[in-house]
Amino acid sequence: MARVDVLMPQMGESIAEGTLSKWLKKLGDEVKRDEPLFEISTDKVDAEIPAPSAGVLAEIKVQEGQTVPVQTLVAVIETDKAAATAAPAAAASPAAPPAAAVPAAAPAPVPRSSSPVPPKGDGAETAEERLRRKSTPLVRKIAAEHQVDISTIPGSGFAGRVTKQDILGFIERGVPAPTAPGPRLPAPAPSGPVEHPVVEPWPGDRVEPFSKIRKITADHMIMSRRTSAHVTSFFEIDYSRVAELRRKHKAAYTERGVNLTYLAFIAKVCAENLRKHPVVNAAVSGDNIIYRGDVNIGIAVALDWGLIVPVVKRADELSLGGLARAINDLGERARTKKLLPDEIQRGTFTITNPGVFGSYAGAPIINQPQVAILGVGTIEKRPKVVTLPDGTDTIAIRTMGTVSMSYDHRVVDGADADRFLADVKRALEDFPEGAI
Repeated sequence: MARVDVLMPQMGESIAEGTLSKWLKKLGDEVKRDEPLFEISTDKVDAEIPAPSAGVLAEIKVQEGQTVPVQTLVAVIETDKAAATAAPAAAASPAAPPAAAVPAAAPAPVPRSSSPVPPKGDGAETAEERLRRKSTPLVRKIAAEHQVDISTIPGSGFAGRVTKQDILGFIERGVPAPTAPGPRLPAPAPSGPVEHPVVEPWPGDRVEPFSKIRKITADHMIMSRRTSAHVTSFFEIDYSRVAELRRKHKAAYTERGVNLTYLAFIAKVCAENLRKHPVVNAAVSGDNIIYRGDVNIGIAVALDWGLIVPVVKRADELSLGGLARAINDLGERARTKKLLPDEIQRGTFTITNPGVFGSYAGAPIINQPQVAILGVGTIEKRPKVVTLPDGTDTIAIRTMGTVSMSYDHRVVDGADADRFLADVKRALEDFPEGAI
């Protein structure tokens, strides 16, 4: 008989709890490994959580609508069907309280292709040992493809869990990725709890309580405004060069299954210029500035139920095609609730694209703890004054758009922000065909 614990995953670096919004399996149901087991709602993300192992759902510890700390035991899967048959009646009792928080990583299947950490001499496996050999499906897939034993890689995740960053660093550099950092400094406390004014409804009005994702988003927007000294700069960009390159190469990209969007070009030049302007790719920690070593660009994705920001890791190391493919993939999986926890963490800079809805420009709110966020306005043909080779001016039809960048004036001065935006503008207007 074997028990497999299912835990509330941590879906973001600063997220301390999650709401179990829906069970996708019933007590006593047979489940397959990696099959969606339940849905959770956390800060800016609803996600389906896969079963960590094949078996029978023997116990449910957390009910729908209940909010619990991350790493809380939410269910138990019994891998021995016979042993699980008697479990549903006992586990279904509504009086059973949720389990206390257990130090563990996001639920993920036990590696098939990697050797587990050997248990203690008495044959009993400790919680730490069980966590150590767990990893996400993506990490196990990478390990299998490269014939890497996960148990030999020092993990930087909770309880030594191997993350995607750990295994990629191990493979690419031939050495283990950096081990877990020391204790984090506490974030500056806001001026007080977020209290939203109460407004009296009028006859005929409909009153709906905040959903979990709306409540947390609202609180975090207020927190960001309280934390950062927001300033926004606006630049007009002539996308005519990019439009011509898209016209010439879009069909070839489509044949390879990649949608070559304006956003891919924008993300590409941002990634390259963040290296040149490290203060824009930074974070504030107490009285210190953290200059991020990686360029990880978050791409805001609007969903029917809220907003999520999946992250393209090491974006500056990707080609235009690689970035376009990553953005397409993350966006699609965000809409189908297939993102992994690691894919919405460790962003260093964010791009939001309200222009797809027709917005001319806006002043986005910084995605904490980052120090800048780029807003992309609608891209359209407009009349523009252009100078001809002979020095005379004329009015021409050009593909134009406006970008805005909100930045934290505590560390990013106006000159820093405008120099970054000027370089982004120049790179887009003179995008080299050799980079396609």
